[in-house]
Amino acid sequence: MAKILISPGKYVQGAGEMKKLYNYAKGYGKKALVLITESGYKRIGATVESSFAGQDFELVFDYFNGECSKNEINRLVKIMEEKGCDLVIGIGGGKILDTSKAVAYYCKTPVLICPTIASTDAPCSALSVIYTDDGVFEEYLFLPANPNMVLMDTDIIAASPARLTVSGMGDALATYFEARAVMAKDAGTCAGGKVTCAAMALAKLCFDTLMDEGVKAKVALDAGACTTAVEKIIEANTLLSGIGFESCGLAGAHAIHNGLTVLPECHHMYHGEKVAFGTIVQLVLENISAEELEEIIDFCIEVGLPVTLKELGVTDVTVPRQRPAVETVLSVVGTISSFAVTTTRSACRCRMLSPISSLSTVVITRIPKALAMGMITLARPLAPAFISRVSPALILPSTNRLRYAVAKASGIAAASIMEQFSGTGISMSYFTAAYSA
Repeated sequence: MAKILISPGKYVQGAGEMKKLYNYAKGYGKKALVLITESGYKRIGATVESSFAGQDFELVFDYFNGECSKNEINRLVKIMEEKGCDLVIGIGGGKILDTSKAVAYYCKTPVLICPTIASTDAPCSALSVIYTDDGVFEEYLFLPANPNMVLMDTDIIAASPARLTVSGMGDALATYFEARAVMAKDAGTCAGGKVTCAAMALAKLCFDTLMDEGVKAKVALDAGACTTAVEKIIEANTLLSGIGFESCGLAGAHAIHNGLTVLPECHHMYHGEKVAFGTIVQLVLENISAEELEEIIDFCIEVGLPVTLKELGVTDVTVPRQRPAVETVLSVVGTISSFAVTTTRSACRCRMLSPISSLSTVVITRIPKALAMGMITLARPLAPAFISRVSPALILPSTNRLRYAVAKASGIAAASIMEQFSGTGISMSYFTAAYSA
């Protein structure tokens, strides 16, 4: 099988670029269906229209109905045919963009993708994720070509809620680890070939950018600022992750996400938030080192991505309740690249269900890494602990260890970390961790 790398025809990222939309669109058509939400139109509709003012170009606006479903795609295809549109412009989030790509495919027209958020890696891909009208994953629609152009206006994206960009970090977080799993199995990719060295390098760059800039970007976004870190994270979430996942392939993280879509209690969570949790589960299944797993979990906690089933909204963890989700995971695994771990279908089912079926409350008293580092400068110890609840879906090796976050100074014991893990593998039933100052 050949090695293949695919990407959008053009990628543009910068402040105020939406004001130049006509300059980019004029080379692709004369009459565009503009797919946008009603709220999106209220925010930036005037900006889009002003770009085309006085030009020999017609815009047909239509409001998105909320799901990238077959019914929504068929509805928009009919509008394209009735209005005689020769171009699709998708403005908004991932599902709008996926819908726009699918409509353009069926109508055999170019498509311009204009994300208003950086919450997924959907903009650059030749792929649409199809859901039912109720938001349950249905299938992947693999397209013959990537979008003709992706336009990222960083002013608009930076003004969106920080949670959306953080969700994009969760989606991007999976890119390198899924790529690594695909390469380990020598499996095929979404591009229809094997992994190229270039694509793998972009996937690794995506991960490194998240680790270096993610927390800084979150702080800036909370303050409403578009800093260099925010610019880099937008590119990582969109371009690096987009090319990385598509030309390197998918694995457990996205399969687990698709399983979570079956659960109504997870429908309020964004795609990237569920993918971040799926990434952690995939890494547990791969039995990666405790140090590497710890780094990923720490990052998720620092930027605000979910690391527990409870944070996803899942409280009923009985096997009958969760079995449909697990079966969805297993059905999807056959359509995308395999896990890096080699296991049978029945064994995979057992490994996924066991943490769920044996759930009891597990408490971790943990101190954020950044805060622990800051304690070095304190004259006296910090008193209260930080508490979070972690489900046994996060399986850690059986071990007992004592570790100090910072060294003792002036005879006063600084914050220490004492962790005790008991149980083995997926059958773990008890886990305690105590932090003291």
